[in-house]
Amino acid sequence: MELVPQTAADSHRFSSRAWQPVRPEDATKLSDCRLQFHYAAQFAAAAGISFLEHRSDDGHTSLEWVPALSGLFSRPIPTGKPFRIGARPSKFALLIVSEDNKPIAEYKLHGHTITDATDWVRSQIKLLGADPMHYSLRRPYDIPPHEVAIGESFDASTPSHFEELSKWFSNAAALLGSIVRRTRRASGVRCWPHHLDIGTLISVDADRTMGIGMEPGDDYYDEPYFYLNMDPQPAAERVQSRPLWGEGRWHTNEWVGAVLPGSRLGPASAQERQVREFIDSAAAACRALLMQS
Repeated sequence: MELVPQTAADSHRFSSRAWQPVRPEDATKLSDCRLQFHYAAQFAAAAGISFLEHRSDDGHTSLEWVPALSGLFSRPIPTGKPFRIGARPSKFALLIVSEDNKPIAEYKLHGHTITDATDWVRSQIKLLGADPMHYSLRRPYDIPPHEVAIGESFDASTPSHFEELSKWFSNAAALLGSIVRRTRRASGVRCWPHHLDIGTLISVDADRTMGIGMEPGDDYYDEPYFYLNMDPQPAAERVQSRPLWGEGRWHTNEWVGAVLPGSRLGPASAQERQVREFIDSAAAACRALLMQS
């Protein structure tokens, strides 16, 4: 497959005008708000774990970024008055909305604990016909430690960081959505509460898949980054000679894939095009590697 960078016309054609410029210089400053939001998102994941039929792929725990509400939301919970639970990074809060995303209630998290927020959620869903005692934050996976997990209050005293994190999720959801709409055999865009990454899985061929997504930060990169990975995973030495556009690079420590860390993004006016060029080049390389496996 020939590797050709996206032209300006191509970028404009697929642009949803939803890209919100981010600050690359702040990418490595978002760790604390990212960890707090990770815990906040578990309130939404808990809705699926507590009330929905469990799926083997853990799809019942997955979340959706809802642009109009700027937050991650559970699947609808079927009760007398169906509802969704969500977490919003900007103006850090939990939200309960109807199944068609009409706001019902909001709870600002700053200054409150996980216990406080759990009591609030239970009081609200009881009014909507759900059994509040069935709602539980117990989960079949671990997430990174933070002081809020041992009783400290949420702290949103650096709102600019939470707003920046919101832009990363918003941009990723919009960009990935445009990819899904023009890609055959691509799954819907979902956020997975274990790692908090948002992405899509593309079936390339029988038993060969490629994942495209955005991870807001983890042990590998303490900053948001776009990524592409493959299953089956190729040997590290096979990827190094494959060119990547948009300042992307190959990651080969414990897993193999292409990454574009947030701190490597350029000027605001060129960011969306840069990310698309990276994804297009990495997708071409990943497809070629998968077909050769």
